[in-house]
Formats: sequence, C-alpha cells, structure tokens
Amino acid sequence: MAPLKISMAREALRLPENVPGDFYVDRTCIDCDACRQIAPGTFRDHGGASSVGSQPIGDADVRRAMMALVACPTGSIGAPRSFSRRIGTEAFPDPVSENVYSCGFRAASSFGAESWLIRRPAAQGGNVLVDSPRFAPPLVRALERIGGVSVLFLTHRDDVADHARFAERFGCRRFLRSEDGGARLGVEEAWSGDAPLAIDPDLTAIPTPGHTRGHAVLLYRDTHLFTGDHLAGSPNRKRLTAFRDACWYSWREQIGSMKRLRDYRFSWVLPGHGRLHHAPEAEMRASLEECIRWMERTP
Repeated sequence: MAPLKISMAREALRLPENVPGDFYVDRTCIDCDACRQIAPGTFRDHGGASSVGSQPIGDADVRRAMMALVACPTGSIGAPRSFSRRIGTEAFPDPVSENVYSCGFRAASSFGAESWLIRRPAAQGGNVLVDSPRFAPPLVRALERIGGVSVLFLTHRDDVADHARFAERFGCRRFLRSEDGGARLGVEEAWSGDAPLAIDPDLTAIPTPGHTRGHAVLLYRDTHLFTGDHLAGSPNRKRLTAFRDACWYSWREQIGSMKRLRDYRFSWVLPGHGRLHHAPEAEMRASLEECIRWMERTP
C-alpha cells in the first residue's frame, strides 16, 4: 500500500483571520466544519470558513490539531514539518462511545462528511463502517488490525466516497437504497421499499427520504442512530435539527421521515454532517419532537 500523501496548505494562501503562530487554515477551506469538531479549542468559524482562533498549547491540544490536519478533506490546514503527522494519523479511529468510533480521514468528494466505525466481534457480524471515509493507508491498516470491515452502510448517495476501494479491500457487504443508485454503484445490497431492513439482530436500517430520495439511517442496539444528512445536533440551539437549505429532494418527505423516528429508541445521534448529539432517551425524544415542530413551521 502506498504511503499516505497528505495535501498540505500553502502559507501564501493563509487566511488573515488566523491568529499568529504555527497552525493556520488557507483559502482552500470549504467550511465543512471537520476541524472545528475535532479540535474546537484551536479552530473557529469566522463566517464561511474555518481559521485558527487559538494556537494549541500542550500535547493534548497539539494532538487534536494534528488530527484535524490529517482529517481535513481538502488539505487546508498547515503546520510546520516539525510537527509529526503520525500524531494525527495514528489517532484514528477515535473513540466516541462504547465501541463506536470516528474514522476521520474525510473525503472531499463527500464534502468532508464524517464516517463512523462500529466494532463488533466476528461472531456478532463483524465491524461496520457507516458511510465511506477516504481510503487512507493509516486508516486501512488500523481497520485490518481490528478485523477489517464486514458491513459498509451508505446512508445516501452524497457520502459514498471511496466505498468501492473499501469493498475491494475487505470484501464487505455494502448497503445503499436503490432510490439513491445502489444498483448503479454496484453495491451488494441495493434495497428499496418503505419498510425497515434488519441487517443483523443489532442493526436496523430505516428509510428516511427527504434529503435525497433514497436516504436511510442506521440504528445500532437501540442506542446509536447514524443519521447521514437527515438529522444532527445543533450546538447553538442545544437540540436536534435538520438542514433545510441542504434538502435536495423533498422537505415534506423529510418531515414525514423524521416522524417515523418516533417509533424508535436512541440516545445518540451521529451524523455525517453537523454535530453529534447525546442525551438520555427521554430528552432525545423531546428534542426530536421539537425538531419536528420546527420543521413543520419552516416552509
């Protein structure tokens, strides 16, 4: 496997909003929010792009900043060569909750969408990738060390990225609804219809058309809901939200799909875009209801 080639930011394109210091963001930033999620103490939103708001101090801050650097889908984060890239590359997959991890290594073709890993023993069906990260050698090797990938669940057509390379490497079963081109993309399980799909006893795929016609979410153990671009946390509103301006198919359909989630239990929302949200089940349900009411008021 070829060594990882990390696209590097250019000092000549350094954004003026960066504070002085070693780390910076350049003008190629696409405002995907990845760096702000991974290292919020270092990176900030200054309107339409990210920039360094505070230079990292101490090993922990440097580690998170380097994780953001290697995860950046456009190579828009710069730092001196004296900072080892291995600090960032070896940090992924990054633990989030129990046996759920963030994959990092986001792909530009998915506009920097997050992908997730569920670690499961082979006897329980093996490891699961939710949406495709970049096919980066350090991540691939890390996945090989923990047993590879058995299932690759693709929530929708926007975030498929390097799915074919992961399938070729690991021989995993891919799931993508037919309405979003599953058969055209050659996935093994191009499923369709309005009914939920039981992939394994602990994995249920739920159709949620709206953002795209064939969008779906994945529920793991009645606790973790992987939501693609359907539902996410809002750090400003401190509740769940949907993306009206990024609804490519039907807002009315998306409201109906959101109501369908009332039938399920979960305490984690892990999106492809937007922020993850964690709350006790009762609070999560109340937040979902508030989100639905807001959506119904939004034309």
